[in-house]
Amino acid sequence: MTRLLLVLSVSFALLSAPAHADEKVKIDADTKKSVDKALAWLKDHQDRDGKWGNTAVTSFALLAFMANGHVPNQGLYAPEVAKAVRHLLAEAKEDGYLAGRGGGNMYCHGMATLALTQVYGMTGDEEVKKVLKKAVDLIVKSQNTEGGWRYDPSPTGADISVTIMQVMALRGAKDSGLHVPDNTIKDALKYIDKCHDLRTGGYKYMPYSSGAGYARTAAGVCVLQLGGEYEAKQIEAAVKYMEREENDRQHYWYGHYYAAHAFHQVGGKKWEDYYSRMKDTLLTRQRASGEWLERMEQHNGASYQTAIAVLILSVPSNYLPIYQR
Repeated sequence: MTRLLLVLSVSFALLSAPAHADEKVKIDADTKKSVDKALAWLKDHQDRDGKWGNTAVTSFALLAFMANGHVPNQGLYAPEVAKAVRHLLAEAKEDGYLAGRGGGNMYCHGMATLALTQVYGMTGDEEVKKVLKKAVDLIVKSQNTEGGWRYDPSPTGADISVTIMQVMALRGAKDSGLHVPDNTIKDALKYIDKCHDLRTGGYKYMPYSSGAGYARTAAGVCVLQLGGEYEAKQIEAAVKYMEREENDRQHYWYGHYYAAHAFHQVGGKKWEDYYSRMKDTLLTRQRASGEWLERMEQHNGASYQTAIAVLILSVPSNYLPIYQR
């Protein structure tokens, strides 16, 4: 009971905490209106069982609501958030795999695990903790000898994209008070370092792949920061690469999901400029009904794109523990 009261008091502080005193980036009236319209659209397009597509898309949408102060027991959209949480818990397999009954991969598992770390960190829900602990243990057991992860929940191959999703989930779990072996994150950072492209400053898909990419680089910078490598020499070169390649349309939404987090962690003028550019872009491209649906990634669907757009616009709110500096 003492621990629960402590968790709830910390959660209340997080929910009511303003942005950092030195934070110049604020959510203005137009942005708030845009976010409110998007959340209303997501509410109207949630399935009756609480999901939006697979467990990964459901997790993005869940985080979008939570990034604006809506949790299972608080906020205008508390019922929708609670339904989404129940859906994720119901999708968990006995070994903790959160890819869903229809199949999936470690992308889905990593995103669902991250979402549940934020739920547990902000509510202290013991039912969430039970599922979350198994999900985290599965990630730890699935790490391969290089320090990375691949599509399947087994220690076979590895690539930077899947690996970064697991590291985000592990950091969220650690922040929420769950045990995560230090060596698991250290070995993962070593693998990510092997994917750094010295020629361009960006990050490659695999250590021996050719060519860096914007999305992978944004994710790499994000994880270095979350892994405590704030002064890593790779960060400066990687940020410069991101600034050069910001108009890269490959994996646009996935890339900017991480880029918003990465630039926020870097802070200062780079963050201010990035947020200003993205805000102008996103507010211009939002549909009148509230959603985003860009043709270049239409196969991913409007719920996916809308959730990520909301997450980007909502970073300054500082509600989600994983987004805080």
